[in-house]
Amino acid sequence: MPLNTNPTIRQRRLARRLRELRTTAGMTHADASVVLDSDKSKVGRIENAQSGVRLPDLRALMDLYGVTDPDERAEIEKLSRESKQKGWWSRYANAVDGAYAAYAAVESDASELYNVETNLVPGLLQTPEYTRAVIGLQVPDATSEHVETQVTVRGERRQVLMKEQPPQLWVIVSESVLYHRVGTRAVMKAQLEALLADSRRSNVQLQVLPREDPMNACLFGPFVVMGFPAASETDIAYSESPTSTLYYEEPAEVEVYTTLFRRLNMAAANVRASRALITDAAKQMG
Repeated sequence: MPLNTNPTIRQRRLARRLRELRTTAGMTHADASVVLDSDKSKVGRIENAQSGVRLPDLRALMDLYGVTDPDERAEIEKLSRESKQKGWWSRYANAVDGAYAAYAAVESDASELYNVETNLVPGLLQTPEYTRAVIGLQVPDATSEHVETQVTVRGERRQVLMKEQPPQLWVIVSESVLYHRVGTRAVMKAQLEALLADSRRSNVQLQVLPREDPMNACLFGPFVVMGFPAASETDIAYSESPTSTLYYEEPAEVEVYTTLFRRLNMAAANVRASRALITDAAKQMG
């Protein structure tokens, strides 16, 4: 099997899951290599997401690690299948970079999303007109075709909120986001009204961090913490800047972001007060 030098986040999730199962079971690479009838290096490659794992080998490893619950086994097999599959984002391979596609894949798998935004409305909650304005500002030389493709991709991502079992989305935005005018006043007013509508979805909780709150000093940039359906699977934190995209997968690193989200959650206005702040901002847009 060829070496995978650029594993996706999905592939790394499966690799991490198998590594955690092995260590919890008190097994070594040598123990696992016996049931796979291979050398220890193969187990290492699987656990580093450098190599995939065939279904018979996956089942043999789960047997060795004492994974007997049918639901857990089915969930791990599903993760293995999906790690090899391409989703809707593959249709836009020439229009979006690999990091964005990888994020869309993980976002579509998540059962919980904790999103903090410091400057813009979160992507999942943007209106098409707002997205057009954002792209126009960020990529001033973008062609109209590129802009419309990005708007379409953003709309495809938003469909995750309409799934039969949608993820729970917790959003905290800085109050300044409501006043950073992106596009015309009409675009901003429509975006703020859409935020109010989304805040009433049963799977969305939207809070605003008031401008005067001292916790604004902790807003170093936007980030997302993603949780997954399997209780035993480790959360992932994601942050980005104009030049890099970072994923944090080690529990201690993820906990830094989780703790920050909890602090911001406590400092932010409650849902009702947040809606009032959004309503006030919308009124000021005319």
